[in-house]
Amino acid sequence: MKSRWLLFLIVLLAGCSGHEYKQQPWDPTLPVARAKQWMPISQQAGSAWGVSPELITAIIAVESGGNPNVVSASNAVGLMQIKASTAGKDVWRRMGWAGQPTDSELKNPERNISVGAAYLSILEKGPLAGIQNPEVMQDALAVSYANGAGALLRSFSSDRATAIEKINKLDRDAFFQHVVKKHPAAQAPRYLWKINKALDAM
Repeated sequence: MKSRWLLFLIVLLAGCSGHEYKQQPWDPTLPVARAKQWMPISQQAGSAWGVSPELITAIIAVESGGNPNVVSASNAVGLMQIKASTAGKDVWRRMGWAGQPTDSELKNPERNISVGAAYLSILEKGPLAGIQNPEVMQDALAVSYANGAGALLRSFSSDRATAIEKINKLDRDAFFQHVVKKHPAAQAPRYLWKINKALDAM
């Protein structure tokens, strides 16, 4: 009996040793179609904040499937699943406002997408500033949107400048492989994979 379990473990480890990342199937067609109905707002918010409306739409597809009334177990609200106490507060601070958005504000599609676009802009011009490859920046934004820029940067180095320097040595595939192997959040690679599937579906 023990030898059978040992053989199973050896086969399992052998299958995992190739570093090939295999995803469970996910069909982006319906969530992307639902997310695209908000494209006029995404384009307006993207233009206002200098953020890709396609990335905004992909995040909507993955986060909420285009449903503005979704509230997660962790109290992320609306189309882009904004947490008022984190991303919402950061955006309010950027705007020079006190407090944070209310749930009812975040269920409003226009306000939700505007806050989400503003948060992406904060990430791009703040902790992720200096990433040179536009495709790598887009992927870094997606990972940071879901799991925080700090977690991503620390997977490269505790020093932000060093982390950015290391990221700039990677192409898009190498960046993805780094996320697979080094990111502390187990869901980060799948999230990034789904974002890119949604972008491809557009």
